[in-house]
Parts: sequence; C-alpha cells; structure tokens
Amino acid sequence: MSRSSILVIDDHPDNFDVIQSLLHSSSYDLHYSASGKDAIAQLDTFNPDLILLDVMMPDMDGIEVCRYIKGLDRWKTVPIVMLTALDALVVVSKCSDAGADDFMTKPIKGVELRSRLRAMLRFKYQHDHIQQLYQRQQKVIASLESTIGELRGNLASSLSHELNTPLNGLIGTLSLLQEDLDTLDRTEIREMLSWADLSAHRLEKLTNKLLTYLELELIERAAAPRKTATTKLLTPNIQGAIKAMVSSAQRQDDFSLAVPAEVAIALPERYLLTIFQELLDNALKFSPPGTPISITGQIHILDQQVKIRVLDQGRGMTPEQIKKVGAFMQFERKSYEQQGVGMGLKLVKTIMGIAQGNFEIQSTYGQATAIILTFPLTPSAAP
Repeated sequence: MSRSSILVIDDHPDNFDVIQSLLHSSSYDLHYSASGKDAIAQLDTFNPDLILLDVMMPDMDGIEVCRYIKGLDRWKTVPIVMLTALDALVVVSKCSDAGADDFMTKPIKGVELRSRLRAMLRFKYQHDHIQQLYQRQQKVIASLESTIGELRGNLASSLSHELNTPLNGLIGTLSLLQEDLDTLDRTEIREMLSWADLSAHRLEKLTNKLLTYLELELIERAAAPRKTATTKLLTPNIQGAIKAMVSSAQRQDDFSLAVPAEVAIALPERYLLTIFQELLDNALKFSPPGTPISITGQIHILDQQVKIRVLDQGRGMTPEQIKKVGAFMQFERKSYEQQGVGMGLKLVKTIMGIAQGNFEIQSTYGQATAIILTFPLTPSAAP
C-alpha cells in the first residue's frame, strides 16, 4: 500500500510539530496548513487521505471548514478527525452535524492518535475499494449496453432469419411426417428425417456459437487476469474437424494444411477449435469450388511467436467491410455463399484478444482474403 497523505489544519504550527512527533512513521506523508481557507485552496495539491482539523481557529473555524469540505463531492468521503481542547457535548454535537467522522480531545496521546488514524484510514481504503469496484461495474454495464445497442440492429436483421430457417425446416418436416406417415415408404421417411437432422444440427451450431460469444464477452470484460490451459495447434480433434468440414464441402482437392502441429498455444482446445472452424467455414463459404484454400503456419523464434495464415481466393473484402468486422455485419453474398449471422470473425477476434495475440485481415476485393493470426509462444512451445 502507498503512503497515506494526512493534512493537518491548525493555526498553531507547534501543534503540527507535536502531531509529527507522535506519528513517527514512514507510513504517512504529513502536510500542514495554518488556516481553513488555505487548506481548502490546496486540497488538490495535498490530496489527503485523512484530515486532522483543529476546531478553534480564527476567521474560519474548524466546524465551518469541515462542513465546507464535506460539501465537496470529491472530498466528502475523506475522513475528518476534529481536534479540540474543549470536551463539551455541544462541541461534539456541532462537529458531528458538520460531518466530522471522529473527535479527539487535546492534549493528544500518541497511542490513541495512531490507533484512530489506522482505523479511519482502513475504513477509507475499504470504501474507496468498494467505489472502484462499483465504478468498474458501471463501466462494464455501460459498455455492454453500448455493445448491445450497436449490435441489436445488425444482429436482429440476420439472427431471426438464421433461427427461423432451421426451425421452419424442423417444424415443416415433422408436420409432413405426422400427416403422411401412413402413406410414406421407408426411403421417403429416411429422406425427410435427414432434412430434420440437417436443420437440427444447423440450429445447434448457431446456438453454440451464440453461447460461446456471450461467454467470451464476459471473459474479455473481466478485470482479473485469467489462467488458461495450453493446447497444441493441431490436436486430433481439431484435425478431425478440419477434415470433416473440407470433406462435407467436397473441397478436398482445393485445400492444403501446413501448420506446426506440436506448437502449444495458451488457449483451451475448444477456443482454438472455434478459430479454425470459423475461419475455414468462411473460406469455404466465400470462395467458389475449384479455387485454393490454405492454412499455413510459421514459427518466429526471435519474436517468440507463431503466425497462422488462412488464405482463400474468394470475393475478398473492401476496407470499409474490414472496419465493420465485429459488428455482426452481413455483406453481399454470391450464389455459392451461404447465409450467416456475421459472428465468425467477431468470435475469432475476441478469442485472439483473450490469447493476447493479434488479428489481422489482408484482402483484395474480388480476389482474395488472408486472415493472419499471431500467437505468443508458451514457454515450452519453442522447438
């Protein structure tokens, strides 16, 4: 903890000397002011954590000074301990009414003074800590509200379609099965069940993506540092998922993968899997069959980094579109492209922030797009 700043306001300099001798501690930075007006004028300079204030002073007495300081928003939470030679209930009452936090009678005893100050400062720091947490919480809430406001229009325009499409597919298929089950043969039933299964998986994928996004938002906005697991760049699960996506799109002849598989990244496997799935999904969606897609990686030992590059020869992006990545924007689609909610690159960008990495888009509109991810190597990752 830093040294506490204590302001002594007393018209007799000798009293300050006494207090200074009683507080023979390196824990305090002591400041002195001979009048209430001077003290008020220099509050920003002294920046006190606690004020020792004499009651009996000329021009502006301690009770007036106390009432004035307690009326200032910035200083109203700073503890004020009133010092006086008068031990009268009327004086104590006036000090209390003015907002004083404590009261001590002269001559001051060292043990009592040090004890009172420790207690008052401890209370003050606890209060400050609570206020900081509250302000941090308010900033998070305001940021979330701002984010929600920004995303509401973009997300609503595409999310309703994305949710309704698989739901309508499920409902429509099940309705047909219910109505015509007795007249359908086994082949027709299996075909309709495959439609329902496709719709259900599409809905599951979208739901999981939304849940992952919300989880990442909470992690990204958390103030406390977060420990995380390390994962090799290409685990069996990740390689299997990549292979399945390429096979499902029938793009095996278009795709190449050359990544240092054993390099470890400070991310849980499911987040790393999300990165590869989202970037590869975009590359498959936004490039026509027969054009190459590659995922390559390179280790930079001197910089203690590994760079992953996902390249496709699709429609590319304009500088304006790149700037809007992360706002759930949907751009123009071509016949070979699928609809989505525009969340993929936002998820990747958020995960890269959590991994303390760098996310970059290089694109030539109508020609190609390269997503470049730079991860810091973990201590055990270098070969």
